[in-house]
Amino acid sequence: MGGHRERTRELDIVIFGATGFVGRLVADYLVEHAPPAVRIGLAGRSEQRLVELRESLGPAAAEWPLLVADSTDAKSLESLVESTSVVATTVGPYSRYGMALVEACVVAGTDYADLTGEVLFVRDTIDRFADLATANGVRIVHSCGFDSIPSDLGVLLLAEQARHDHQGQLEDTTLVVTSMKAGISGGTIDSVRASAEMVAADRRLLKVVKDPYSLSPDRSAEPDVGSQSDVTRIFRDGQLGVWVGPFVMAPYNTRIVRLSNALQGWAYGPRFRYAETMSFGSGITAPVLAGLVSAGTLGAVAAMGFRPTRAVLDKFLPAPGEGPSEKSRRGGHFRIQIRTRTSTGARYRCLVAAEGDPGYQATSVMLGESALCLAVDRDRLPARAGVLTPATAMGDLLVGRLRAAGFTFTVERAGTSTLP
Repeated sequence: MGGHRERTRELDIVIFGATGFVGRLVADYLVEHAPPAVRIGLAGRSEQRLVELRESLGPAAAEWPLLVADSTDAKSLESLVESTSVVATTVGPYSRYGMALVEACVVAGTDYADLTGEVLFVRDTIDRFADLATANGVRIVHSCGFDSIPSDLGVLLLAEQARHDHQGQLEDTTLVVTSMKAGISGGTIDSVRASAEMVAADRRLLKVVKDPYSLSPDRSAEPDVGSQSDVTRIFRDGQLGVWVGPFVMAPYNTRIVRLSNALQGWAYGPRFRYAETMSFGSGITAPVLAGLVSAGTLGAVAAMGFRPTRAVLDKFLPAPGEGPSEKSRRGGHFRIQIRTRTSTGARYRCLVAAEGDPGYQATSVMLGESALCLAVDRDRLPARAGVLTPATAMGDLLVGRLRAAGFTFTVERAGTSTLP
């Protein structure tokens, strides 16, 4: 896996950005679910806010160390990463605040997990640090939340099941969000805003963002399977009997899934095609609703790229650090179905589901379990280092952890296709 230095660190996990909205949720989760022997620290810019957070977490966190660190202070980041085996960071937008932490982790030999949904940030970390991270045996694991664990692990399980059944490799594969109740994340909005500003400042970046294989470690080696453009239209899904349209997270999730395929030597198959959509139901008004929601979502994203319209939207959208009430977070959920056809014509589907708001409650579980997986299960993880995805860094071990935490990951055979 590379030359990962032997580590004797004071801590196993540090939550960076612990006093932020999602950071607090991750801390809450770990104080309840981390094994007592796991040594956890809280990091952020304000010592006073860290003290207040620790006090709010109760007796189990009373001895958790506090680390004052700022994403713009290289020395503080160096001290942070040298104190721990794993950093789980919620400090975004990552393109603005994350690169120095990635660099510090790579140099110090500290594993890293984040919640980014920013194509340009991940592309930059690959270009700048993939080789050194591999040489140092460091796992830089992006997108350990709703971006993009359900997509990434679901497709991995489909490929593993098809391989186990001797049914070849994956070909046409589609994710459908069949049901979701979620709030709007201020942090996610800020990430979209930051990416839009970067593209507005340098239009050449638009080509990177739109490339379906924009995160590939070797773009020239990607198989030619025809257009892999993201879904932009409304249509009826015959298998599910519902109207579907664009899923707002598809332009990021699909790139992560394709990166996982490439990092595994294109193990999903040379004809693997992947898309993501969202269901709007089967009623008579479903296509109208799908059109309105899709147009509004895509229009809002486009408007972020222009300063005047961005200023207007900022008055109505949640700010970073804001989020829904506890009742709303606990009342959320997501249900996802991923369908595939293999090279032998076999059909499978993977169901992925969890209770809790996807961007907050469920995401805090996903990041918390990812950090525990990297720290506690380190000796059993796949022998792989570099800039990675949840599927390639943690794979089945993370699936097992999330199942134990109440998530659904089930794969079932769905018949045999006679289509060409």
